[in-house]
Amino acid sequence: MIEVIAPGPYATVQDLGRPGYGHLGVPRSGAADAPSLRLANRLVGNPEGAAAIELTFGGARLRLRTGAWTAVTGAPCPLELLLPGRTVQQGMDAPFWIPSGGELWVAAPGSGLRTYVAVRGGLDVPPTLGSRSTDSLCGLGPPPLRAGTLLPVGPTGALPPITVDAAPPPAGPPAVLRVLRGPRDDWFVPGAPATLCSGPYRVSQDSNRVGVRLLGAPLKRARTGEPPSEGMVAGAVQVPPDGQPIVFLADHPPTGGYPVVAVLTSACLPVAAQLRPGDPVRFRM
Repeated sequence: MIEVIAPGPYATVQDLGRPGYGHLGVPRSGAADAPSLRLANRLVGNPEGAAAIELTFGGARLRLRTGAWTAVTGAPCPLELLLPGRTVQQGMDAPFWIPSGGELWVAAPGSGLRTYVAVRGGLDVPPTLGSRSTDSLCGLGPPPLRAGTLLPVGPTGALPPITVDAAPPPAGPPAVLRVLRGPRDDWFVPGAPATLCSGPYRVSQDSNRVGVRLLGAPLKRARTGEPPSEGMVAGAVQVPPDGQPIVFLADHPPTGGYPVVAVLTSACLPVAAQLRPGDPVRFRM
C-alpha cells in the first residue's frame, strides 16, 4: 500500500490507456510519456502496461506501508529516501528498495515535466473500461491524487526476477519536433506549413494532458468557418481561429472541429509530453 503524503502540483494514476472507445467519445488517455512508463515498469519487473504514478513537475512525497521495489523515470528529479534517522539519495532509471514505512521524496525536475514512479506489482486500483488511467478530460478512472490517498499494490508472486540494474540515461530532447502534413492543411494559406516550421513557438501556461498550447507566429487560414467535427489522433496539431497551434496529448478529445495542419511523428509524442510552460519548440516537416 502506498500513502500519498503530498502529490505535488498534479499527480495521477496512469497505465497505457483505454483504446477502442473513441466511438463513445472516450479518449485513450494513459501515460503522456508512454516510453518512460514502460521503462519504469521494466526496471521493477512489471508488465510494461502496469499502472504507475505520473507526476507533473515533481514535488511528491510517498510513504510505502509495505516494502517494495521502486523505479523512477521520465523528467529527471532529485530523489531522497527518508528512513528513520537518515536520508538516502537515490538515482533515476534504476530499481531500488523502499522498506516498510520508508518515504520517497521526489523534488521538482530540472528539465522536462512528467515523472513516473512504478512499484513492483503495479498499482491495483479498480479499472474502468479496462484501464486504471485517470482521464482528465472525461473524469474516468481514479481521481487525481491528493494528500491521504491510499494506493493498493498488486501481487508480485508471479512476476519474473528483476534483471535490470539500471537503464542508460535518456537522450536529450531533439532540437525540433518532426511533423507530417495534416489532413486539413488545405484550410490554410500556402505558406502556413513553412510558418509553422520557420521559427520557435513557446509553450503556454494553459497546457495540460489534453494538449500543449503554443504561442508564436499565427497560422493564417485560406477559408472561413470551421470544418465538420472529425476524428483526432494524439500528436495532431490543431489550429483554432486565433492561429495559435495546439498539439494534442494523451487526453485529447476523440473528435474536433478545428483544422489540423500537421501531425507529430510517433517518436516525438513523448518529447512533446515533457515540454513545460515557457519551453521553446521548433517543428520540422
